[in-house]
Amino acid sequence: MANRVKIGVLNLMHDKLDTQQRFARVLPDADLTFFYPRMHYQNRPVPPEVAKTSQPLDLNQIKEFDGFIITGAPLDHLDFDQVTYIEEVRCLLQLLDKYKLQQLYFCWGAMAALDYFYNIQKRILSKKIFGVFPHLIIEPHPLLNGLSKGFIAPHARYAEMDKTQIMQDPRLTINSVDDNGHLFMVSSLEKPEQNFIFSHIEYGRKGLKKEYEREIAAHPERHYKKPENYSLSNLLFQWKDTQKTFFNNWLTQVKKSKLVLLDK
Repeated sequence: MANRVKIGVLNLMHDKLDTQQRFARVLPDADLTFFYPRMHYQNRPVPPEVAKTSQPLDLNQIKEFDGFIITGAPLDHLDFDQVTYIEEVRCLLQLLDKYKLQQLYFCWGAMAALDYFYNIQKRILSKKIFGVFPHLIIEPHPLLNGLSKGFIAPHARYAEMDKTQIMQDPRLTINSVDDNGHLFMVSSLEKPEQNFIFSHIEYGRKGLKKEYEREIAAHPERHYKKPENYSLSNLLFQWKDTQKTFFNNWLTQVKKSKLVLLDK
């Protein structure tokens, strides 16, 4: 259909198939193409389930998209330069900036992008932000239209970008935080196509439970905190309305941007 937009997604999550299904669910009116970083598999075979459902990142394709998403990744504790595929991500960021595509960066993807574009520092937290929290809107933004004070969203991360640096940078604004002051959304004032989201707002009802169970299974010897305000035995999709409103707003932005480019 002519009114459908093309969205590229660099999928860096552990649960790649679940992540694909999540984004397909929240963006049903977009044509999604999922990529994996080539450098991540340079010394080992690509898992069959990844090769079957995703493509190796092709930087020559980037200009063909109307918008692009970089997901989170379980890399909060690593310095960016320790990530095997960071240069590939930076090359992608350079092209997204060049072509001015509508960009949505999630969690680690948002951290890497803020580091690359604005040299904002990442800070490791003393404990994981994990659970479902109410939020405040500090600075209105089109992506937050329809969300009211106290809107609900899930968080799951071990790091936070330096809020003082962000507030001191005239190019950036903090749009929303949770009730503990943790970042939800940062946007660029000079490049409105760039938006940085620190919530796993794409998660479905079971997302936090699966993350908790995955961490315990990987390291049963460690103690992991349970998600706050989220019962593991009675799963509630408290952020369903937030999710629908937010992604509808972003899709509207992508469509508007596409029309502007077509008129040029």
